[in-house]
Amino acid sequence: MAPHDQLPLHRSVLFVPGNRPERFDKALAAGASAVIIDLEDAVAPADKPAARAALAAWLRPEHAVIVRINSQDTPWFDDDLALAAAPGVAAVMVPKAERADTLAAVVGAGARALLPLVESAAGLAGLSTLAAAPGVLRLAFGSIDLQVDLGLKDATEDELLPFRLQLVLASRLAGIGAPLDGVSTAIDDEARLVLDVQRARRLGFAGKLCIHPRQVAVVNQGLAPSAAELDWARRVLAAAGSAAGAAVAVDGKMVDKPVLMRAEALLREAPSG
Repeated sequence: MAPHDQLPLHRSVLFVPGNRPERFDKALAAGASAVIIDLEDAVAPADKPAARAALAAWLRPEHAVIVRINSQDTPWFDDDLALAAAPGVAAVMVPKAERADTLAAVVGAGARALLPLVESAAGLAGLSTLAAAPGVLRLAFGSIDLQVDLGLKDATEDELLPFRLQLVLASRLAGIGAPLDGVSTAIDDEARLVLDVQRARRLGFAGKLCIHPRQVAVVNQGLAPSAAELDWARRVLAAAGSAAGAAVAVDGKMVDKPVLMRAEALLREAPSG
């Protein structure tokens, strides 16, 4: 696995239905870090062959995307795997990820990278195995399906907090990229989206799944370091560099190794340009 500062940026990751090829280019122009062409939940069973064919015809190396395939327990899984190695498929999102052998089958089909979607009790139970599987870039949190699988009724974010932290911990222990948080379903509730993004960043998520282009800018802004944070990080590194190993403080707080590491991480996360 590449060092974290060399991983692809996955701040906002936008879903687009696989049966709407007229939206593919529009999704790429929406400003998201990455686009997921969805062959699973967004496509009705009768439309899946046509959606797969439309995606295969559209794929090009110059507009790389992630493809969410159908799960292994469906009749569409094997046919979807034919797209795993296609030019322009940067990664495959594996839904209902629960077992390492499923991920191995996707890698065996030529997938360049994997994003396992953890959305069941079995997936949670196998987190360490999933995170350590060859080819896994990041985990993603399927919060909606997980609530259904666990029988959570009217769950609030408090009930989901332990599961989010499990994904962050498993990712760190496996040495892979920080995970992607689940979707916010209220498309028109920007205030709620802002709170969701703030929580994701506090918990250590690298990015967030988006279901509408209008969510992208809010997610990008909320997960990027603020100007104040970047200014602090630069001052920390400058002070440490000038101290030549001596104790130094910035804003009245001692600068030790964890503080330096945090400052370096913030600067790596800074938007380019």
